[in-house]
Amino acid sequence: MVRKMDRVIKSQKLLIDGKWVDSVSGKLFRTINPATEEEITTVAEGDKEDIDLAVAAARKAFEKGPWRKIDARDRGLILLKIMELVGENRDELAWLDTVDNGKPISETTNVDLPLAIDCLLYYAGWTDKIHGETIPVRGEFFNYTIREPVGVVGQIIPWNFPLLMAVWKIAPALACGNTVVLKPAEQTPLSALKFGEICQEAGLPDGVLNIVPGYGPTAGAALAAHMDVDKVAFTGENTTGRLVMRAAAGNLKRISLELGGKSPNIVFADSDLDSAVNGAMTGIFFNQGEVCCAGSRLFLEKKIHDEFLEKLSDRANRLSVGDPQDPNTQMGAQVSKEQFDKILSYIDSGKQEGAKIVTGGERSGNKGYFVKPTIFDEVNNTMKIAKEEIFGPVVSAIAFEDLDEMVKQSNGSPYGLAAAVWTRDISKAHKLARELKAGTIWMNTYNMFDAASPFGGYKQSGFGRELGMHSLELYTQVKSVWVNLGI
Repeated sequence: MVRKMDRVIKSQKLLIDGKWVDSVSGKLFRTINPATEEEITTVAEGDKEDIDLAVAAARKAFEKGPWRKIDARDRGLILLKIMELVGENRDELAWLDTVDNGKPISETTNVDLPLAIDCLLYYAGWTDKIHGETIPVRGEFFNYTIREPVGVVGQIIPWNFPLLMAVWKIAPALACGNTVVLKPAEQTPLSALKFGEICQEAGLPDGVLNIVPGYGPTAGAALAAHMDVDKVAFTGENTTGRLVMRAAAGNLKRISLELGGKSPNIVFADSDLDSAVNGAMTGIFFNQGEVCCAGSRLFLEKKIHDEFLEKLSDRANRLSVGDPQDPNTQMGAQVSKEQFDKILSYIDSGKQEGAKIVTGGERSGNKGYFVKPTIFDEVNNTMKIAKEEIFGPVVSAIAFEDLDEMVKQSNGSPYGLAAAVWTRDISKAHKLARELKAGTIWMNTYNMFDAASPFGGYKQSGFGRELGMHSLELYTQVKSVWVNLGI
């Protein structure tokens, strides 16, 4: 059990070229505890000038530093050391994400931290296995390929899994020999900055990892547009993703995007209903619904619709919503007042469009950004709550009878990040896995992740795959070498 910690956090600085520095402007911004609405600390506010300095440091470290030139196994050993230190600091890192984001300490401790540690372990093992091929070309030539790091990588991460999203991007980039400028979300910068300290302690050379907290329109936009950044990786909502793409066009930098979702969670009458209810709970109420692949559209076969919603609402009503630092809390606060207000506005929209509230539909308590677990019924796929990403604990139940029509509705979204199918008919499950347009398909489970398995979207959920060996494609480029053997 993680003990509840209360401590003062000093004002945080930027990490540039191995040094903790104030922003050039001297400006600070506040980071707020969403459970109490109180200030946690202040953080140096980076903008374009700070991004310029961080990119210059990353470029120097890439071109002149040892990182890409050292033995690949030595890079792996440093990543292993980072992993060990994350493990040693897991209580503090879990607490930082809990107070900064509002998520329950049970989740940061038992989900976020183990997944981050496993990701570091996985990519530490890849460092000496990134290699090219020999190719049997025509003629008296020897042809081989070299897989090299891309160079300076800009990474912009969201606020819903602050440490985990940082590690998902940093670990493969470093494993491949790149240098990084990370822009954490302004709502949740604290664990990323602590991770920077850990990387320094582990012996990561100066300039290899630079961390510049700040706002999207200033620091984020400057990083995406920077002419000396070779690749940008962004996770967030798709409106910002479009802006990142436009900004990256200046020097045609490589880009990968992991954007939003409106994932269908499909339950058939022949499924194990209790397991499917568990999956629906995890699919929408885990992390307060602030999950890009949340199962926010719940397709229920008409035969079991009423029974399923009765079971689901009973479970939702028994969820413990409250103090994220309490180990018994199951659902914490939304990350910010802006997100809190956005979720409540979507709930109002659902009511106005004629959807029926089964449970929830309002704030919880009178302090902090808490929203009750909310279930809508009598939803159709044209309603705003069924079309747009809410990013909160709100699920829309849609009844179906015809399989083909259900598939059409499931795919009738601009998003395509994930989907789930609950059935005992394995043939039907595999058929749907082919027909559903999504980057991840879960069968009789939900929200399963592993560092070895790729994650990413179809359509407006983005492109490129994080995790697994596929992420190495994001952070490497291939060089073809020809040798004339006829001389």
